[in-house]
Amino acid sequence: MRGELEKPLVGDHHLHEDDDVIELNRDYDLEGACYPNEPHFHGLVHKQRIPPLSIHLNHFPQQQQQQQQQQQPQLAVPDTIVLDVLSQHDDLLGHTLKALHHGDGQPTPTFHNHTPLHHFPQTETSHQRSCLTLEVISGPSCGLHCSVQSTNPSRLPLTLGRISPTDLLIKDSEVSGKHALIKWNLDKMKWELVDMGSLNGTLLNSQPINHPDTGSRNWGDPIILANGDVITLGTTSKVMVHITSENHHCIPFGVGMASDPMAMRRGGKKLPMEDVCYYQWPLPGLDQFGIFGICDGHGGDGAAKSASKLFPEIVASILSDPLKRERVLSLCDASDILQDAFSQTEACMNHYYEGCTATVLLVWADGHQNFFAQCANVGDSACIMSVNGKQIKLTEDHKITDYSERVRIEERGDPLKEGETRLYGINLGRMLGDKFLKQQDSRFSSEPYISQVLHIHQANRAFALLASDGLWDVISIKKAFQLVLQMRERYCTEREDSAEKIASFLLSEAKTLRTKDNTSVIFLDFDTLNRFSCKVEP
Repeated sequence: MRGELEKPLVGDHHLHEDDDVIELNRDYDLEGACYPNEPHFHGLVHKQRIPPLSIHLNHFPQQQQQQQQQQQPQLAVPDTIVLDVLSQHDDLLGHTLKALHHGDGQPTPTFHNHTPLHHFPQTETSHQRSCLTLEVISGPSCGLHCSVQSTNPSRLPLTLGRISPTDLLIKDSEVSGKHALIKWNLDKMKWELVDMGSLNGTLLNSQPINHPDTGSRNWGDPIILANGDVITLGTTSKVMVHITSENHHCIPFGVGMASDPMAMRRGGKKLPMEDVCYYQWPLPGLDQFGIFGICDGHGGDGAAKSASKLFPEIVASILSDPLKRERVLSLCDASDILQDAFSQTEACMNHYYEGCTATVLLVWADGHQNFFAQCANVGDSACIMSVNGKQIKLTEDHKITDYSERVRIEERGDPLKEGETRLYGINLGRMLGDKFLKQQDSRFSSEPYISQVLHIHQANRAFALLASDGLWDVISIKKAFQLVLQMRERYCTEREDSAEKIASFLLSEAKTLRTKDNTSVIFLDFDTLNRFSCKVEP
């Protein structure tokens, strides 16, 4: 265990004698951009939403199909929950069962090949805060759900379909591979549903919204969604829509988020974006808890997108147990929760040739305007905090060149060779995913480092900064703290969006210093208290 460390998050070229940063360990006690944007659809007419109609739900037998990766253009959507779609009949692969109705009213299946999806130009998104939750209430995937916030454009649009990658993956043979999508309309500040040329059509409150010429497989017009709407995909799977809006800010402190893929070393081309940053406050059914995280992918963005989807759901599921939740609140420690969350997330991820770092900051309130924060991580995406001027590092770097990581590997009985800085071409010893490498070499691990809990009293001046290594490659801890303090002083009179401005400023600094890696930043300002709560949209 280590006490105070004079250690930045980057190499020796950033080490200064006057750096005074505490790396918070388990024995330490302290009191107290450029986002992927939503698609813009050309030539589509915005219609008035269809009024809700009463419906009757039926239960249908489950039909399973094997997942097939389509070799065709796909919409850029994140891997969220990855579900295996199995098939009892190999000859059904890549096909959608079309329901044809005869005189007896019973559907008879026919088969049609999938048509390619098309890419659309992108436009900027808004920071209007609204949360959309979809819940499958009938059909083979009954009980499945997913959520997305309008302020998280990297996860928009949200797609519904039978073939991965899809946000709401529905194992129903009447659902097309890419059946429908939901996007955030910047102009109207509303969620909109679009049928993507599905074979069996899409109903909203029992009324069709797909293109009138179903045989053409053309996309339908966008239809505005409202809380309580029911979407029917084909004839069997029904999805309930839950929409909550934030009157001002649902989060009781300032939050800013920014990211940029940055440019390659040569040619000035954009790097493929493999960072994913996310947050959710409050967690579903847990008004006192929220989660903030960054995942930095390697070998692709699939693992990072999966982990960013899984962590909020898994943490919420664990804390839904009253005994576990009360234990966190009474002991002011969520170590067991974070440990379990990392274990479950790793178990759910089926990525053999992709991996990612994961830094998760869990924040909870005590009901008296005080907060607690605890962090867990694998990899080198770091989190630092300042509480009343005390600078604290909440994460541990897991690069092969890091001393503590080399000691861990050595204790496993197979130490690294002198000068060895990579294992199988990777400079990290701990990550999520990369199942193939972990099968080949047991020195790779997904065991997280877990920090001590920080108590943020309402009278404290405090902030937290999470960032991927694209920031730390060019900015030391000390410099990051200095920049934040300068920006807080500059924006002290602009309380509402100062956190967003600080996050964007840090990102621009990394770009000015010519970082050569994807860069993502999340900034939490606990001095900015917004006392508003979520409400259900009328």
